[in-house]
Amino acid sequence: MFIHWGVYSGPAGEWNGEPVQGYAEHLMRKCRIPIETYKKEVAGKFNPTKFDADEWARLAKESGFGYMVITSKHHDGFAMFDSDVSDFNVVKQTPWKRDPMKELKAATAKQGIKFGFYYSQAWDWGDANAPGNDWDFDNPAGDRLLHGGKNWWESSPEYIAKAQKYVDGKAIPQLQELVRKYHPDIIWFDTSSKMPPALNLQVLKATRAAGPDLVINSRCVGSLGDYSSTADRPAEFPPHEGDWEGIPTTNESYGYHKSDHSHKPPEHFITLIAKAAARGGNLMLNVGPRGDGTIDPADVAILRGIGQWMKVNGESIHGTSRTPLPVQAWGESTLKGKTLYLHVFNWPSDGKLIVGGLKSKVVGAHLLADSSKAPLKVERVSDLDVRIDVPSSAPDKTDSVIVLQCEGDIRADDSRLLSLSQDNVLHVFDGQLSGEHAKFGQGKKENAYIEQWSEKDDSVAWRVRVSEPARLNVAAVYDADADSAGSVYAVRVNSPASHPLTATVRGGTQQSQLVGAVQLEPGTHEIRVEAVKIIGKELMRLRSITLTKAPGEPATSK
Repeated sequence: MFIHWGVYSGPAGEWNGEPVQGYAEHLMRKCRIPIETYKKEVAGKFNPTKFDADEWARLAKESGFGYMVITSKHHDGFAMFDSDVSDFNVVKQTPWKRDPMKELKAATAKQGIKFGFYYSQAWDWGDANAPGNDWDFDNPAGDRLLHGGKNWWESSPEYIAKAQKYVDGKAIPQLQELVRKYHPDIIWFDTSSKMPPALNLQVLKATRAAGPDLVINSRCVGSLGDYSSTADRPAEFPPHEGDWEGIPTTNESYGYHKSDHSHKPPEHFITLIAKAAARGGNLMLNVGPRGDGTIDPADVAILRGIGQWMKVNGESIHGTSRTPLPVQAWGESTLKGKTLYLHVFNWPSDGKLIVGGLKSKVVGAHLLADSSKAPLKVERVSDLDVRIDVPSSAPDKTDSVIVLQCEGDIRADDSRLLSLSQDNVLHVFDGQLSGEHAKFGQGKKENAYIEQWSEKDDSVAWRVRVSEPARLNVAAVYDADADSAGSVYAVRVNSPASHPLTATVRGGTQQSQLVGAVQLEPGTHEIRVEAVKIIGKELMRLRSITLTKAPGEPATSK
């Protein structure tokens, strides 16, 4: 559970009667509010009398969270704890005069939840020396200096000297204070690009010295963090090695924004949780409490919906690791020892669930939601595939979990078995990207694609398999700028010498385009998308390829 809560929660994304576009917690910078005005009109009016730390911690526990991270100091520089280092804090600057961090530390301990702090080490709009505030102070890394793609410190030694004063006088002392006073489990840094790497390194070393057992994320000095913090607001996940964490939020703002009603349903996050766990990752789902100390009912509904699912299916997420199985047409899988958990998003209408690529012997199967653990019939249909007889209706409308107990270590084939009864969505993030220019986007809704596809040597491919002859329609989903319209791409099966399907790129967002049909014979195949002609700066921004059984007569072997 990620919590963005600060004095900015009071204005709730509105200033002088006008809503602010984007993140509500960026109110001070977006509206260029002078520090003295911010102290008087924002901090001076922050009085969350309905705050209840125990209620927040109980909600987190009931919703299946294992840890909580809250903003101890965001970019506005305001400390949401009783800081001896700076008077710009919740006890000294607000009429409320309470320390919510102390209360939350105690409340999470009672619930058995780990507790940690977000700390903005690189941006601080309330400090005269810190990077960020260029409306009150002549400071580095303000909006006036963030242009041209250059790092301000490369040509501004005077700014480095100022930033050093901030690091020595506020950032490091406050981090030492947080560790000493509250004994957190996690320190979560942010926006390292706003400060010279050498200063970020000083911050990281001082924090590690203060708390040798702290878990520290990658947004200070990435290669030295304990795990990787990936993109904010992910919709899909690019491949990541090692331990990693995605950071979605219930709507599109991290801090409470009363004009943002774009809340996703619980089902969105249940699916996202399973996808992350299948790929060896974790989610830290953000909510932005209101200025009165309560959590928005829309957020509470989302968390309770997730909690209902986790109460039944939590063991298929907590303590699991990256799956060895490829993505399935019906969903995802997670692994715990010799047990596979099958997360079935698309329940088979014929009561037959095919698990593709599983070489290991299955010794037992049951529905996780079935407390009696009544066995499901499992039959091996080939060296690589097994079939499970399942009920005609899904136990859960979003993600029904089947437990597969296997003999020995899990062995799997990495080619993806294509279904002839369900759509096969091959997302680019689950493919193999080749070339020196194209790269994966961050995974947000707006950039869950391949970008910078500027050369013909760039391509993406998937290893797939069919167990019987199949004729499949091929459709592509992509984004493209107007100047890329007219580019040509190809979908090729198996080898450079094969006859490809080609299509012309159309400009627009999330274009869905039927490319043609391919005939696949039983066995393993490579599906590759490549450029034929590039007009403009890039071919397109491909999101996925979908293979669906073509209508008409059943395919037959040649």
